[in-house]
Amino acid sequence: MNIKGEARYQRQMLLKDFGRTGQEKLFQAKVLVIGAGGLGCPVLQYLAAAGIGTLGIVDHDVVELSNLHRQILYSVANVGSLKVNCAAERLREFNPDITILTYPVQLNNQNALSILSEFDIVIDGSDNFPTRYMINDACVLLNKPLVYGALSETEGQVSVFNVADESGIKVNYRDVFPAAPQPGEVLNCSEAGVLGVLPGIIGMMQANEAIKLISGTGETLYNQLMIYNLYTSQTYKIKLSPGDPNLTDLPSDIPSFMKMDYNWFCGIRTLNRELKEMGPDEFHQVLQEDSFTIIDVREPGELPAASGFEYISLPLSELKREIPLIKGDKVILFCHSGIRSIVAGELLLEAYPEKEFYSLKGGILRMKS
Repeated sequence: MNIKGEARYQRQMLLKDFGRTGQEKLFQAKVLVIGAGGLGCPVLQYLAAAGIGTLGIVDHDVVELSNLHRQILYSVANVGSLKVNCAAERLREFNPDITILTYPVQLNNQNALSILSEFDIVIDGSDNFPTRYMINDACVLLNKPLVYGALSETEGQVSVFNVADESGIKVNYRDVFPAAPQPGEVLNCSEAGVLGVLPGIIGMMQANEAIKLISGTGETLYNQLMIYNLYTSQTYKIKLSPGDPNLTDLPSDIPSFMKMDYNWFCGIRTLNRELKEMGPDEFHQVLQEDSFTIIDVREPGELPAASGFEYISLPLSELKREIPLIKGDKVILFCHSGIRSIVAGELLLEAYPEKEFYSLKGGILRMKS
């Protein structure tokens, strides 16, 4: 087989257990990367460098300035542009001999099966639980290997799901996490923060697992969960086994998958029509009025600190235990990035249906930018 740009891959082809055969397998492979953010950027860069023949990128988001410390495919000039377009342009410049396919859409259970079915391996670089469960379920139904990665503050996780070991046993994401955490219980990077090197490390591990799967070299992390701690540089592995299928809520067929409400499964309800989102400009205007009660639903000590207006601190964790007396008929809720304030708003609307609740869109982070 003729490998385009063969000289580029000379160093890895020198490996005895990889060789030309391994490189040919990479060049024939089709890999889909879901999410072109902190995890997706290093995955894409290293898979393109390794010579994966076809790379697919799914992401509907645009580049923001706060992305740049960890999403290394982008520059300041890309702010405001679609990530898939920016990533594809950089990757084509980097390696013009591979095919890049872009999907500037929000992946959902109406389009996931048609997109995933075109690829050999799926790599999950998403940052929310509804999407993770949906990707897992689609891979199980399509019998596609799934390379999983996730971040939580200073720790990262990597695993390979839906690949059978020597005894025929294979594990999927629901076997490990049968129940989704409730909204606000596990914070994403925009809420909890992250050092840029952590998604780089975890993303490279995901790329490595994909290369091993395709080339047949080394030992992949199927039926194992690797956890890496950034501050201690320690890694440890947990052996995984299939869970009780009666407890996983895994869709049994394609029709049931298409009907699955993944937001509902993860405890995220559709916004009540009475809970409105308020932008930063409108928020600054209403600060001049005395009729609004402003509530910070973050945990004590979270940064950046709010300043320039009076507010009440009422953490979401306390709201989940007990709804206190809320004064005022108009209430604005804010958090770091506008996620927990929506959850808090839903809770308070149930207790005070007569009041007007607003969630500050983008949170305090958007106000500071």
